[in-house]
Amino acid sequence: MTGISGCAAARAADAMLRTMGGTEVTLLFAAAGLPAEAGAELGLVDPGLAQAPIAPVIVNELATENNGPRRRIELVIGRSAMAQPVSQRNVESADVLLETALGIVYQGEMFHIEGFAVERFAGVAYLYRVLAMA
Repeated sequence: MTGISGCAAARAADAMLRTMGGTEVTLLFAAAGLPAEAGAELGLVDPGLAQAPIAPVIVNELATENNGPRRRIELVIGRSAMAQPVSQRNVESADVLLETALGIVYQGEMFHIEGFAVERFAGVAYLYRVLAMA
């Protein structure tokens, strides 16, 4: 009996995202280092931001109510798109990466991450769905 493995599902999802013409978004993180001055200890110095570009990403615009946020989007991100930022930020998984992100920049606009869901097959995460609002 043959079956599809989790890694094969991840490769198939990545190929589908590339085929659908994914775009690029940028995850924002607080910079790690602070200057060694007294003002930094008091919180008077802005540590800055670190950026992590992610591509390919499929972005779906979601409908919003009149009294809700101006804009809501859903991002669909493959496993391979998350691999490099996970390695660069030295975190254990893409889940931790998304939990620690300050926000997402898409088309020059800053979005706050509302939540995310991870699709898994055979114990392997292969697709990430991220909800964000501006």
